[in-house]
Amino acid sequence: MANERESPMRRALELARTAVAAGEVPVGAVLIDGGSGAVLAEGHNLVETQHDPTAHAELLVIREAAARLGRTRLEQADLYVTLEPCPMCATAISFARLRRVYFGAYDPKGGGVDHGPRIFEQPTCHHAPEVIGGLEETACAEVLRAFFQARR
Repeated sequence: MANERESPMRRALELARTAVAAGEVPVGAVLIDGGSGAVLAEGHNLVETQHDPTAHAELLVIREAAARLGRTRLEQADLYVTLEPCPMCATAISFARLRRVYFGAYDPKGGGVDHGPRIFEQPTCHHAPEVIGGLEETACAEVLRAFFQARR
């Protein structure tokens, strides 16, 4: 099962590296069908490109998959993302009813899953997916570290 998890996360890492070239914070995401393993959507942050503070990788792939499938609930979908989702993205994940979230680097400053408001642990949370953090953590963190170091 580890190899099945590593492949989508490696793709998310490729997408994060692509984001760097676009001047975006390097976060990549891949949303797959948990049953078949088919890719439902993939992308990276487009906040700067679209001049949209909500254009986080997680929201973009959820929007794309929901539109493609013609439904708002994606109960069998698994999200692979290179950084712990922020509170906004965690709430969208809950609303979309994603089955699982795999993330790479932890985000003590801006995270909303294992840090900050811990959205999925709140009594007002509609749905809490299974969460697995730290997948390819070192590689995911290094892409972010290098990006921010180059900007200083």
